[in-house]
Formats: sequence, C-alpha cells, structure tokens
Amino acid sequence: MAVHIRLRRAGKTKAPTYRVVIADSRSPRNGRFIENIGHYNPRTEPVELVIDEERARHWIKSGARPTATARMLLVKSGLPDSEVPPVAR
Repeated sequence: MAVHIRLRRAGKTKAPTYRVVIADSRSPRNGRFIENIGHYNPRTEPVELVIDEERARHWIKSGARPTATARMLLVKSGLPDSEVPPVAR
C-alpha cells in the first residue's frame, strides 16, 4: 500500500483551508485518510501552519512520501530538508 502525505481541502467556497493528512494513494483528495497531522490556512496574515513534527517523522520513517506542496510545508514547519523524502509521483 502506497501511503502519501498530502493536503485535504476544507473550508467553504472560495475560502479554502487545508488539512495535512496521511492517506492511501488510491483514496480521492477529500476521501478517506489514515491520520490528520496538521492544518494549513494560506488566507490568514501571517499564514497559519501547524504540523505535528513527531507524527510526520514517524510516517516518513514508515515509508510515506509527500506530494510537492506537502513537502514544501513540512520543510517550512521545521523538518530538515534532508529528512523529508523526495516528492511522490
């Protein structure tokens, strides 16, 4: 089973917020997920980004691969660039 770290859209029309989740790669974007590890709100000033780094490290060690945007957010949240694996395809 391929597991990805990706964003799940929440919020209302034209006012999105996102949850950073661990999900099976076959699940749809807003479908079933395994665990919620944080949230991201790009519409606030400053941008609100909260990620549970301990859980993110656990899932990365277990083989989870982030999407491009999720990888960028993991690095911004404080995980070293060398710890975060390359982008999932």
